[in-house]
Amino acid sequence: MNLNDYLERIQYSGRCRVDYETLASVHHQHLLHIPYENIDVQLGLPLDFDLDRIFNKLVTARRGGWCYEMNGLLGWALEALGFNVTRMCAGVGREEDGDQEIGNHLILEIDLNGRKYLADVGLGDGARYPIPITEGVHEQGGLTYGLKQMTDGYWRFRNHYLSNTHSFDFEHLPADETVLTNKCHWLQVSPESPFTKVIIVQRFTPATIEIQLGKMHTTITPDGKSSRELSTINELNSNLADVFGLAVDISPAWERIIAGHERLLGINKPS
Repeated sequence: MNLNDYLERIQYSGRCRVDYETLASVHHQHLLHIPYENIDVQLGLPLDFDLDRIFNKLVTARRGGWCYEMNGLLGWALEALGFNVTRMCAGVGREEDGDQEIGNHLILEIDLNGRKYLADVGLGDGARYPIPITEGVHEQGGLTYGLKQMTDGYWRFRNHYLSNTHSFDFEHLPADETVLTNKCHWLQVSPESPFTKVIIVQRFTPATIEIQLGKMHTTITPDGKSSRELSTINELNSNLADVFGLAVDISPAWERIIAGHERLLGINKPS
């Protein structure tokens, strides 16, 4: 971990202490400056858990990544700062589809003097700051999030009401890395994977959450959401650069993006 380069990438200039203030600030700055994106999956490029590769992609090449990369990088940086970090398996959509979804999401537990926090920069439009792993409701940036322990022992994170990702479940245990590895592979290659079906790019700004889903660009604020459809590959490439800070040509996947967008029609129409 080249910590100085990571902190420069997220434009963090505060003090580096093992406390909640540093944790929250690094978490938020990461969200503001490194976008969530599945562009490599759309382009058919393989992804893994190698931290050097992830660092070179997200920091050196100034790209974004999906949960395995985003939280992998954050966890590595927090460990370098002196935090006690544990990787955990989660399942986005387990509420609807059951245990088969476990491992489709990587999250982090941060132990601060015995108080445990959930850190997650890999959901794309989740919480801005870490939240304690206790039952409760949290308002951040005008949006409300919840955490509750279920009767089966799992914890459920409830996302804000404007999100397309309603919840994820997790056991408060260290991750089974084999489960994560197998699910990471499946999500890249299966025609049933949401990541092979549609392009997803998301980032936070100080006042909004910006989302590119298929050809539809959506801006979320506490007052609601507004959307517009991009018609051409040039518009999409420009939007990726201007809104998300991604200098990457998605042209080879344009036909795939159109097909994925067509499958979403009727679900993500402009507000």
